[in-house]
Amino acid sequence: MKEVSFSEAMRRKYPEWVVLITTVDENGKPDVMPAGWAMIASHQPPLFAISVGHGRYTHKLIRNQKEFVITFPSPGMEEAIEYTGSCSGRDVDKFKEFGLKALKAKEVKPPLLADCIVNLECKLEGELAAGDHTIFLGRVVAAHVDEDIHARLLNFSGKFAVAVTQ
Repeated sequence: MKEVSFSEAMRRKYPEWVVLITTVDENGKPDVMPAGWAMIASHQPPLFAISVGHGRYTHKLIRNQKEFVITFPSPGMEEAIEYTGSCSGRDVDKFKEFGLKALKAKEVKPPLLADCIVNLECKLEGELAAGDHTIFLGRVVAAHVDEDIHARLLNFSGKFAVAVTQ
C-alpha cells in the first residue's frame, strides 16, 4: 500500500453515478446542475443527500427555496451534463440554451427533467456544513420513472458509460 494525497485517492473512485439537480429562483426560473456527490440517506423516511459547493448558484437556490429535484440522466444526455456543469445559471438560461425539457413537478416548484430515468422531488429536510460544500438532505415527496428508459449514465472521470438498469 502506497500513501497518497486525498485527491489522488479520490481519482480512483470512479465510476460513480452522476445526477442532475434542478432548482428554481424566486421568480420560478429553473436551473440545473450536474453533481457526482449524491447518495440515498434513508429509506424510511425517504431521504436523499447531495453535496453542493458553497459558491454554486444551485447552493443559493436550494437554501433560499428549500426545494430541489434530483434526476438520474439517461444515455444521450452527456453533452447536457457537460455543458450545464460548465456555466452558471446566474448568467445562462440552461434549459433554453441546452434544449432541456422541463416537466411540471407534483409537489415542488423545481421542474422534473424529461428524458431522465428517475426524478425525485425533494423538500429540504436539513443541511450540514462540510468544508467547502454543504450537504443538503432532501425528503423525497414524490418519485417518478420513465418506463421507456432502461439505462442510466455513469461518470468515468469525465467520460460516460451506460449502466443498464433492467
